[in-house]
Amino acid sequence: MSVRDEREPLAPRTTSLYDYALFRHGIEPDGQVPTDGYPLPDGQPPEPFRNRLRWQAAQREVTAAIEPLLADPDPVRAAEAIHQRAAALGLSHRSLRAHVARLVPVDEAAARRTARHLVRTGTSVAAVGVGMALLIRLGETEDVPCLKALGMLRGLATAAAAALDPLDRQAAAVLELRGRISRDPERYLLAATTTGDHEAVRTALLALPDTVTSERSRRIAEAADLHGLLRSRPGDFELSAVALRLLHGMCQQPDSRQEILEYGPAASVYALAVAQADRLPPTPDHRALLLSTALDLHSGPAALLDRGPGERQALLDALERALVVKGEDAPPILADWIRRHARLPFARDPVQAAADGPPAFQVACVQAAADSPGVETRFLVDGLPLLPALFRSGRGNAPEYLVDHLGLRAEPQPREVQLAQAYCTEGCCGALYVTIRRDGDEVVWGGWRGVDAKARPPREYRFDAVAYDAEVERAEGDHSWCWPARRTARLISSGLRDRPELLGRWGLMPAEISTDRREPHTTVIRLVFLAPDGAEDGHGRPLRLYFDWRLPDDGSPPEERAAGALDRIEQFDPKDFALLERGSSELAAALGYTWADGSGPGT
Repeated sequence: MSVRDEREPLAPRTTSLYDYALFRHGIEPDGQVPTDGYPLPDGQPPEPFRNRLRWQAAQREVTAAIEPLLADPDPVRAAEAIHQRAAALGLSHRSLRAHVARLVPVDEAAARRTARHLVRTGTSVAAVGVGMALLIRLGETEDVPCLKALGMLRGLATAAAAALDPLDRQAAAVLELRGRISRDPERYLLAATTTGDHEAVRTALLALPDTVTSERSRRIAEAADLHGLLRSRPGDFELSAVALRLLHGMCQQPDSRQEILEYGPAASVYALAVAQADRLPPTPDHRALLLSTALDLHSGPAALLDRGPGERQALLDALERALVVKGEDAPPILADWIRRHARLPFARDPVQAAADGPPAFQVACVQAAADSPGVETRFLVDGLPLLPALFRSGRGNAPEYLVDHLGLRAEPQPREVQLAQAYCTEGCCGALYVTIRRDGDEVVWGGWRGVDAKARPPREYRFDAVAYDAEVERAEGDHSWCWPARRTARLISSGLRDRPELLGRWGLMPAEISTDRREPHTTVIRLVFLAPDGAEDGHGRPLRLYFDWRLPDDGSPPEERAAGALDRIEQFDPKDFALLERGSSELAAALGYTWADGSGPGT
């Protein structure tokens, strides 16, 4: 049946969502849009149930239903058919938009005309969503006003922001932030951006807390036009400090290391903000901020920004000079972090081989911020970080895994090593692997697996074996990144590896020995106990219990605390003094163990 034959008369036309959005905004006395947007007009059909089809099946249905209509030269006719077919698909609005965004129209001009007709005259969320999804790929500057208006409606802000992103980053950022902010300082900033008053925006930026959520840092900078503000106020060191905090936040997201690379004016903002580094008051917080910035530029994703020759090193030199004069005493924890990292970003790269020689290889173990819960292993090849360019879902694995366990040593037999894992789990968002092998007088990194789909496929790296071995040996002996609680954990781990019988006699195995994510100065020894009779759950997995033994830092030397912990494990069953945190309720009940909250065996 042809599209023309399939057409049925539409219901009497109602006001388009675009006109409705303009009307609602026009009648607001203060012109402010509610945090969750204006409610949709009465009569909108309820959203269909989510996940009716698996992803691939839904994509096939959307492609078959929508793609042929995008080649129709008559946008009115195509839009009417899309209204009907979008409703008939029965997909959630978000799912429908995601599948439409993956379509690649053969006739882009015809598809663009249809998309514009849908967003300007569409009367249903589903049909308008199809138009917005198409404009992610096909939108042009003239589409910005319409998309901004539709983004004021409840449930359409995210779609509008996605379509606006390539066209107007500031407008996209305002839409995305509006539904995600919850604190007054950020609300004031968002309100100020809508007035066009640059002084009000600056005041709101300065009022932001130092702990602004990292995942919003880029959008805050874009919504406030931070780049424009800095250029118009070249001597504003207070604004520069805010800029450095936001830039650092863009580098620290555990789930998206590319955020700083997606901030268009990042390189220029760094240059403008670092130029004021020596004018910042010499407070401990400013010292920490400048050092964090240097670490990001040295071995973090900020090192990958496109700059001219020598510009990155000039920034590091300026930060080093500024830190020399920032001498005010810091609290003990912050002072310890500064001491441990003070030289790392300013150490000059090793002398490079000839242009056709092997690249230089470096290992950096970094606690990226003083309040960061963990440490990551970073790898630099010819002075540039390797992992941020290849994997965006998580940081480099901890040094305890990659360095302490000889994970980087190269042998003639190839060995696959996990360099990074997704912040959630490998089973969810993947992990990055490399195969390391020794080939004569070279060490080879190749056989990459898990590289991000958006990354350029990495080449095989060949390093001089003598230089590589020396760097790995240096990293294994370098404990400068460790604070006392973390060193205690490393010493306990080493002791249990050397004496496996200590836990074996109690039927226990080490699951994880590290520091607490929320309390970095507490050592946590997590132990696992398997059912002695090999009992399994309904999924065929062994029944197990997890016990946590927490050791807050009491100021004694890590060597003494680790030795004391190992002695106690040798003499007493840890199941009698560690806390049962999770595991099989059936096994806990059978053995008479109680949970950490004292509730007794149970779910």
